[in-house]
Amino acid sequence: MSETTMTVPAVATDNYRSIWGFLRELDFRQGFVDVDGVRTRFAEAGAPDKPHAILLHGTGGHWETFAPNLAALSEQYHCVAIDMVGNGFSEKPDHDYEIAVYVRQMLAVMDHFGMSKAHFIGMSLGAWVSAAVAVQHPDRVHKLILMSPAGLIATASNMARIRAERTAAVENPTWESIHKVFEHLIADEDNRLPDLVALRQAIYRRDDTRETIDHLLILQDAAARDRNLIPEEKWKTITAPTMIVASGQDHGEYQNTARTVARLIPDSEVFEMPEVRHWPHFEDPASFNPAALAFLGK
Repeated sequence: MSETTMTVPAVATDNYRSIWGFLRELDFRQGFVDVDGVRTRFAEAGAPDKPHAILLHGTGGHWETFAPNLAALSEQYHCVAIDMVGNGFSEKPDHDYEIAVYVRQMLAVMDHFGMSKAHFIGMSLGAWVSAAVAVQHPDRVHKLILMSPAGLIATASNMARIRAERTAAVENPTWESIHKVFEHLIADEDNRLPDLVALRQAIYRRDDTRETIDHLLILQDAAARDRNLIPEEKWKTITAPTMIVASGQDHGEYQNTARTVARLIPDSEVFEMPEVRHWPHFEDPASFNPAALAFLGK
């Protein structure tokens, strides 16, 4: 009997990158906790007796966006990154997710983890929620880091783009449709890690994601957006020292918001990251992490 030899195609593994490259030596835990009646997914790193930091993702996101930051930040801070209500693998109740819903969840998360006060590090929607907490509950916020911030202005074209892009990806969650989402989030193709695409694909394939996508995207509707935006006079009341990250390759709306809120918030500074898009902390952690630590440690 003759033997058959099977040739296995070579796989280019020398430059393979995964989010586990950031997490594999990190002492952290992932879990679920019931807060404000919502089963909430979280990642926690850093000793609980250190100063606290809450890390918040953007629309449709999940805590893994902070994979490149947790190791550095948790050396000095007790970090809790969550999947916000209606997002990621957290519970998705049958009602719209407006800013008040997210703020209520943040306060409940803080109470659960014993945080009377915390730093808030948020991107996009997460920056909007962080700013809303600072406006409404200034006694709960130490400092803010706002990346690709939303919540001040809204253009019809950007809202339509987000709604169309996310709805299409949920209705047809192929690798290609999910990858297209990341083209608007991450400038460099090398940083659009397969792990991220696979995670988002798993989320978008879930029945509860498909059933509640309109609740998640409520803030892309003009009327809802308008009633949730933080007016300029409220941004001016933020007393927390704030670092605003200006992402040079991001959509113009977010760049304009970053510059404007930096002017409105009395104690603010801008950190320039010209080569990144909507996820600056993920694309260039070598720049972001030291800047964040220096700012929080002042």
